[in-house]
Amino acid sequence: MERLSGLDAAFLGLETPSAPMHVAGLAIFDPSTADGPITLERLVEVFSGRLHLAAPFRRRLAPVPFGLHHPLWIEDPDFDIRNHLHHRTLPPPGGPDELSALAAELAARPLDRSRPLWEITLIDGLEGGRIALHSKVHHAAIDGASGNELQIALLDLSPEVEQHVPEEPWQPDPVPTEAELLAYAAASWARHPERLATALRRSTRAVLDVRRRGAESSAAVLPPTPFRAPRTSFCQAVTPNRSFAYTSLDLRQVKAVKAAAGTTVNDVVLALCGGALRRYLAERGERPAEPLVAMVPVSVRTEDQKGAMGNRVSFTLTSLGTDLADPLDRLRTVSEVMCEAKLQQDLIGADTLQQWTEFAAPAVLGSAARLYSRLSAANAHRPVFNLTISNVPGPPFPLYSAGARMLAHYPAGPIYDGAGLNITVMSYLDQLDVGILACPDLLDDVWDLADDLHAALDELVEATRADSSQLDAYRRAG
Repeated sequence: MERLSGLDAAFLGLETPSAPMHVAGLAIFDPSTADGPITLERLVEVFSGRLHLAAPFRRRLAPVPFGLHHPLWIEDPDFDIRNHLHHRTLPPPGGPDELSALAAELAARPLDRSRPLWEITLIDGLEGGRIALHSKVHHAAIDGASGNELQIALLDLSPEVEQHVPEEPWQPDPVPTEAELLAYAAASWARHPERLATALRRSTRAVLDVRRRGAESSAAVLPPTPFRAPRTSFCQAVTPNRSFAYTSLDLRQVKAVKAAAGTTVNDVVLALCGGALRRYLAERGERPAEPLVAMVPVSVRTEDQKGAMGNRVSFTLTSLGTDLADPLDRLRTVSEVMCEAKLQQDLIGADTLQQWTEFAAPAVLGSAARLYSRLSAANAHRPVFNLTISNVPGPPFPLYSAGARMLAHYPAGPIYDGAGLNITVMSYLDQLDVGILACPDLLDDVWDLADDLHAALDELVEATRADSSQLDAYRRAG
């Protein structure tokens, strides 16, 4: 048995009927590299031999009575892999529209909390004879980095299916009684006063350090604060409906822009999203004069935490420069804001968020989240932020499932009341695979936004080339 951290439990508490809190992914495969057809039975066989490499896959929740404390993970004594692997066939012609509609339908369904919090759906009927795997894992079990490690563990580095032998046989846990769970909660709460005093001291010091840093900073644009984001159509209470679009960008072009501008790949990704959203909102006559604000998850996973499941993340807010017409000005603004945000994160400390979430009682957090959703309270105040943008480094080498080569993997993070748009990016080989999840009742066509990402990249590539040419001419003249 293992207790959920406060942050892991928070993702459970924040889940509402209209906002499931799982991380999804749509992976496309070429089955021609496999030595036989990719069937559901074949996947059951392959994944059954990998369960010891994927800790969350056989763990289910053991909630503390009355939500008095964070739940426990237990090795599920009733585990059956067939409850988690499913099969769907696309209607003809099996193109992007049909595939994205099914991915959106699957993403909209919450996971069953009485079982381990994951499922994978084999999808066939794709045009060109390809297949897809749609995966869902609850955010309480993984973050972007651990999800990437989980994916690699379940896949192979060649078409040959590797056999994995566990060091020890798997042992299920006995289901704890209510009395045992309550005793655990009481013992844990008894240690809270000391932890709370430590968290208060560290947080007070961090706030003073951040304020001092803000006063002394020479940065032209500081990171935005919560509730300062402009209102847009997708910053309202979400419905249970979902829409999904996907695309792939050329990672080599992104790296060329990064090198020319002297920024990071993540800065370029954020600027691309800013450029795409500026275009998308302008075409609909609703681009605000103020810049959009993105919430950006930041991994705080240390070397010794690699391979560990759960969440090791913090969050920062950044301007997307949507008020700036020049793409290089936008990129430089994003880069400057993110650089300042990282300095502030260092002052706050990597484990501050983890510390404070330890004190949130699940019953209180869950009730508050459901009430906020039921009252559509997000419509009554200025957005905390406009959208979530996550960029996860993926493998630069090819991966295979049951012998089929993975062609792309499009991730999809959750959306929330007040922020009904999520853009998640993962690198794979020489491409950036982008998944866009939205509430269709707030944002009408996510495919247009996917197209605008390509236009934004073209714009940045041309701008950096022109900028480099001007700089070279200046140097020659000098």
